[in-house]
Amino acid sequence: MSPSRLNTRAAGLLLGHLADRLLGDPRRLHPVAGFGTVAAALEERTHADSRARGAAYTALLVGGAAALGVTVERAAARHPAAHLAVTAAATWAVLGGRSLEREATAVHTRLAAPDLPAARLRLRSLVGRDTTTLDEAQIARAVVESVAENTSDAVVAPLVWGAAAGVPGLLAYRAANTLDAMVGHRTPRHERFGWASARLDDLLNLPGSRLAGVLTAVTSPAGPAAPLSAWRRDAAAHPSPNAGVVEASFAGALGIRLGGTNRYGARTEQRAVMGDGPPPAPADIPRATALARRVCLAAAITAAAGAAGASALRRRSGARGC
Repeated sequence: MSPSRLNTRAAGLLLGHLADRLLGDPRRLHPVAGFGTVAAALEERTHADSRARGAAYTALLVGGAAALGVTVERAAARHPAAHLAVTAAATWAVLGGRSLEREATAVHTRLAAPDLPAARLRLRSLVGRDTTTLDEAQIARAVVESVAENTSDAVVAPLVWGAAAGVPGLLAYRAANTLDAMVGHRTPRHERFGWASARLDDLLNLPGSRLAGVLTAVTSPAGPAAPLSAWRRDAAAHPSPNAGVVEASFAGALGIRLGGTNRYGARTEQRAVMGDGPPPAPADIPRATALARRVCLAAAITAAAGAAGASALRRRSGARGC
């Protein structure tokens, strides 16, 4: 890849982040929704209670997304403006920071009304847990935990892969993350079929979640000590190797306590406590979304700097070769 393409990659990541902040997700014809429709149709045709069958399903869809990204980048390779445009468009398509904030704010508005049944109903767009009996504090905790986890999953991680691998990285990451949401949960239907999707998503989110934890500490209104301490002490007790990092860091940064009992239909999980403060209150939701905005902006700048730095290294390497 030429240095000029790496520079347009950096600019495209920043423009895509800006488009997400200004526009949010497309209301109609969202490419991620289209991918989900294709994935659901393919699952109906290929599903079996088999890890091997699920691995083939995951490889086909994620590999197909990556191949599409390679094709698009190659088509734009000789035209910097085109490469900038496709990188920005792909970044906008895969990021979900503005939509995450919109949903969290919508729940907060209903809590402030106060309209607890409406808040429980709107919360379903953010979490997979049973919301029907949650009280005000439990709803606030669910929102803050979702904002923390999805700041990493829906913004920081795709930016990391965009910086590292351009449009193919962006599309492949979003494909893997979408499949995890669709088939990666431990239901009787997906216990074995969704295993590969869940493990691939865990792997691809490792660098993004760690960067999100670091950026949470850097942008914390209370300084880095509390987020880093909560991460070091509490993250490993979370069932997810990635969500625990970000949730613990957010808990430390906001001075609150996350974790507790979550119900998923007939299943109940007791999540480890993260952080030292009081349980979240509705007023902590805007604080969490403000922190998420800072983390997302820092991630976009970091990703662009990484792509630009790679360009500079290649230029110096080329000069020495001459």
